Amino acid sequence: MTIRHLSETIINQIAAGEVIERPASVIKELVENAIDAAATRIEIVTAGGGKTLMRVSDNGCGIPVDELTLAVSRHCTSKLTDDVHDIRALGFRGEALPSIGSVAKLTLKSRPEGADSGFEVSVSGGHMEGPRPTALNRGTIVEVRDLFFATPARLKFMKTERAEALAITEVVKRIAIAFPHIRFSLAGTDRTPLELPATGTGAEATLERIAQILGKDFADNALVLDAEREGVRLSGFAGIPSFNRGNALHQFAYVNGRPVRDKQILGALRGAYADVIARDRHPVAVLFLTLDPALVDVNVHPAKADVRFRDPGLVRGLIVGAIKQALSHSGIRPATSGAEAMLQAFRAEGLQPRGSQAFGSNRWNNPAPRNEWSPQTAHPAHRPLDLGQPASLREESTPILGDIVMPSADVRAGQGEAPAELLKKPLGAARAQIHENYIVAQTEDSLVIVDQHAAHERLVYEALKNALHSRPIAGQLLLIPEIVDLPEEDAIRLAAHAETLARFGLTIEQFGPGAIAVRETPAMLGEMNVQQLIRDLADEIAEHDTSDGLKSMLHHVAATMACHGSVRAGRRLRPEEMNALLREMEATPGSGTCNHGRPTYIELKLSDIERLFGRR
Repeated sequence: MTIRHLSETIINQIAAGEVIERPASVIKELVENAIDAAATRIEIVTAGGGKTLMRVSDNGCGIPVDELTLAVSRHCTSKLTDDVHDIRALGFRGEALPSIGSVAKLTLKSRPEGADSGFEVSVSGGHMEGPRPTALNRGTIVEVRDLFFATPARLKFMKTERAEALAITEVVKRIAIAFPHIRFSLAGTDRTPLELPATGTGAEATLERIAQILGKDFADNALVLDAEREGVRLSGFAGIPSFNRGNALHQFAYVNGRPVRDKQILGALRGAYADVIARDRHPVAVLFLTLDPALVDVNVHPAKADVRFRDPGLVRGLIVGAIKQALSHSGIRPATSGAEAMLQAFRAEGLQPRGSQAFGSNRWNNPAPRNEWSPQTAHPAHRPLDLGQPASLREESTPILGDIVMPSADVRAGQGEAPAELLKKPLGAARAQIHENYIVAQTEDSLVIVDQHAAHERLVYEALKNALHSRPIAGQLLLIPEIVDLPEEDAIRLAAHAETLARFGLTIEQFGPGAIAVRETPAMLGEMNVQQLIRDLADEIAEHDTSDGLKSMLHHVAATMACHGSVRAGRRLRPEEMNALLREMEATPGSGTCNHGRPTYIELKLSDIERLFGRR
């Protein structure tokens, strides 16, 4: 076969295959060009999901007439010096416009400040015409029509117009977060208009821009990040663990202002939330990394979505450490979305009892179901609750309204504190236990409902984790060792980690080829099903026992043991136990979620309750 030089059109079409994947890729390149031109207003119009029309207009510095033809020629750019590692602009390859012009009909109009008029050039299927005069204010307009008309085979890989329009919207939102001082407008016949007014500069302006895109709930549930290590700075916002999503679409990462979808950054984000969010849930976060351009390679792929750091371990450690520190210093804090969901459940239109009765109808003529409050089971209105019983009788004869356990007045204060003082605590004073699983507490301005099992599970888990880095947890000796029969391979794995498990207060040894003898269990866990615990630990070790996953395995082991040793749902707690649990939660980092990622409590503000009853 004869070697020949490819034509310029073919070269551009090959480049377009790398740079221009879909209409959203075109919008990304054109909007980045507008930002590099110092625009403060960018308007985008699309039709047919971008396949029919894409127009990007800006008020940037514009392009002189003698440079217009260079702008649509390959490898011509004003954004790169002789050092390919010193990249300080979003665009730098000089491929976007010629690549677009090789597969679509491109028109570029521009007028720099001070020029008497604007000029335009057009490129259709790789053939250029112009420049010629055109009426235009200061700035640049790039119009792309009939995308992939020159390579119709590519059209077969396009999705529906709606899907392509949504992809364009996602691209614009991701770019807009990093540039809150720019006004973005997205409109067209194929979409609902999107207006993102400029919010200014600084952290508050950035958070306001994020709220425009992610909703105001994010600002109410976000932690501020600001950390630096060896010349790499991390800023941004990370959502609290209980404010999470079912996918990773609400995770945004930027490197020197460039939006990226880097696996390493996203992996570090998962690692930071590993033991506070369920495996099938994803945190919400916006991360900005700023570092010397020489320390990061953004020229990994033509689409510029991937980056490569000179010291990836440093970057990962910075992200994980900063988020974990922010979580540990955030104190006890619930997601506001939980309260909103609770409010929705209580709203009158959602409270339709079984049958045809409407909320607010007369129940007095109907028999009350078992364990449900009724006038017959309630204390008479003229008689106060008997809250002054001797301490020895309180647990057995605590007054009960349905399934609600009412704590005695002299123990509501908890550990010797006055009730008024406890109301000032973040989780307040315990007032009741509902269905022997949920603790109801009162603060000065809210109602708090705690899942006792989930909360205690987190407390035990944190104590077990601390045992990995401090002195071991005390064990309690079993009078008769418990023998657990297991497959031989599971017994071998457990025996290999006997020394590590001993730090948790669990003393085991291999007992023959297919059994484990348990001699001590963690004292803090109390009575438990030892057989099931050992089998669950064997499963965890089998799944996570790798050369690079020891730390992860140990955390999974701690989580499994915590689940077995926590206060079970259905156990009635004494008032002092409830208050002790609340105080421990307030003092424990990450106690807003259990180690499976579920919320441990929900807070409902008094103002919200008053709205439910029409008081506001």
